[in-house]
Amino acid sequence: MRDLFFLAVLPILLYLMARRPFIAVGMWIWTAMFYPNAWLYGVAADFRYNLMFTAVAMIGYVVMKDKPKVAFGTVGGLILLFFAWTTVSTLLTNGLPAITWEYYLRFLKVVLLFVFVVLIIDKKLHIDFFLWCVVLSIGFFAGLEGLKYIVSGGGHSIVGLYEHVLGDRNELAVAFVMTLPLCAYLMGEYGKQSKLVRLFLFGLMGLLVTAIVGTQSRGGFIALLGLAAYLFIKSDRKIVLGILMVILVAVLSHFVTDEWTSRMNTINEAGEDASFMGRVVAWKLSFILATQNPVFGGGFKTLEYYPAWKALCADFFAYPFFYTGDSIPNPNLPRAAHSVYFQVMGDHGFFGLAIYLSFLSRAFFVARKLGKTARKYVETRWIGEFATMAQLCIFAFSVGGAALSFAYFELVFALCGLILVVEKRILPAALARNPTPVPVEKGWLARRSV
Repeated sequence: MRDLFFLAVLPILLYLMARRPFIAVGMWIWTAMFYPNAWLYGVAADFRYNLMFTAVAMIGYVVMKDKPKVAFGTVGGLILLFFAWTTVSTLLTNGLPAITWEYYLRFLKVVLLFVFVVLIIDKKLHIDFFLWCVVLSIGFFAGLEGLKYIVSGGGHSIVGLYEHVLGDRNELAVAFVMTLPLCAYLMGEYGKQSKLVRLFLFGLMGLLVTAIVGTQSRGGFIALLGLAAYLFIKSDRKIVLGILMVILVAVLSHFVTDEWTSRMNTINEAGEDASFMGRVVAWKLSFILATQNPVFGGGFKTLEYYPAWKALCADFFAYPFFYTGDSIPNPNLPRAAHSVYFQVMGDHGFFGLAIYLSFLSRAFFVARKLGKTARKYVETRWIGEFATMAQLCIFAFSVGGAALSFAYFELVFALCGLILVVEKRILPAALARNPTPVPVEKGWLARRSV
């Protein structure tokens, strides 16, 4: 039945996407995060929906009238420079060429999404539709799995879909954390107009937190704690926020198992945890790989290439200043880098890492600046809310990704594109129309930019 429904709706979607390319961009991220093929059967499961919607977005832009003025700015320039850097590192790879080029093509699709976000997205409606597509993809899976976790009394183990970009439970948990601020933005924009939407998004945020707990991901849990701490420190509504956190913790405590508690307790005993120390070993080998190839690194997935891993293990004790405790690498068992920072360092060298950190930090501080500026005017306050939540998404990714091989996640690059669009087109156009200044708020209910 779902196959027939989807195939019946597909021509309508394609028509709407052809008429309005921003819909195609939204469906592009929706198919990337939702992975519809995993939910369909028969002939409907054979279509490559993401490729189909990507092609419609590209063609739609080519034929689109009144194209927005293109300005990639510093953030865009750094991302495109990083992509150029990965191209050279791929050409010079020390890994298995077939695997390296496969992952290079995957990253090419990520960069293309960023580029077409910048080329097509031009209005508040476009941004909101894009964010709804994210929430209704990642959020749908989180809501479904969160309900299963509650019904099972905490016994259900939440993992990602097989062969999906969020197939790993740790990466899935970080994606759940990143979706929370987007739900908060949409609730602020649409919850005032509809009580049903407000209740839906509020409930979804609760299920997102439940799903994060249900993944048993330590990285996801740390990202969640970091996000909560950031909000609490910066918020002027500490009492209200604190009460909500206490209620949520009290509710979830009834579903948390002893296994979950034991796993989270290992965070305090990282030096004695074999899994964590295995990550430290992978970090050191990534560092050695970058030291031996400081400019362009080893190329995508070189660390996991057996001959490269074995050669790096032979040099393990040549760098005694990098602490690894009593752990030593198994030369016959290649591992992932287990950190976005060491992943980029090993893949693309110290210079590649510098570019990567530059565009992440630049996007973070641009969002912060946008938030402060936009909140001064009535007509642009929505920009302030969006910028703050985008900033929180980048923060959550930066914290949660410290122990995950998750450097090339589509949502991060797409958010950078949205921040760039707001910075270069939407906010300047709004300010040029002489917006109304917001009256100064006083008292404990006053709000300030994160």
